[in-house]
Amino acid sequence: MSNIPEGLRYSAEHEWVSGPDADGVVRIGITDFAQDALGDVVYVDLPEVGAEIAAESTVGEVESTKSVSDLYAPVTGTVTARNEGLEADPAQVNTDPYGEGWLLEVTLADPAQVDGLLDADGYRQQVG
Repeated sequence: MSNIPEGLRYSAEHEWVSGPDADGVVRIGITDFAQDALGDVVYVDLPEVGAEIAAESTVGEVESTKSVSDLYAPVTGTVTARNEGLEADPAQVNTDPYGEGWLLEVTLADPAQVDGLLDADGYRQQVG
């Protein structure tokens, strides 16, 4: 069974969202289920800081030894940070998907949008 932490929100496309913080910023990554399905991640293509992203649109790619998968935005907003550490060590997505393997930080256009994502139980049901 995949690791599905409580307290995060999840998209149907296997992204997780933490937050928002007091400034309306969320952190986004891919779930343990997704990284396991992908296999060894060898490259991550992320949008630039300042890019506007829209929920459910393709915002990048995660490339593994098995395949290339699109990365979908779980929320709408502006990219405020990207995990530059993944350039040198993309395997962090595999080894620590909810920690060092995070992908983006985004300032939300509408903080209430996070409430529309799945909670841990809902995501468990989807992948179960």
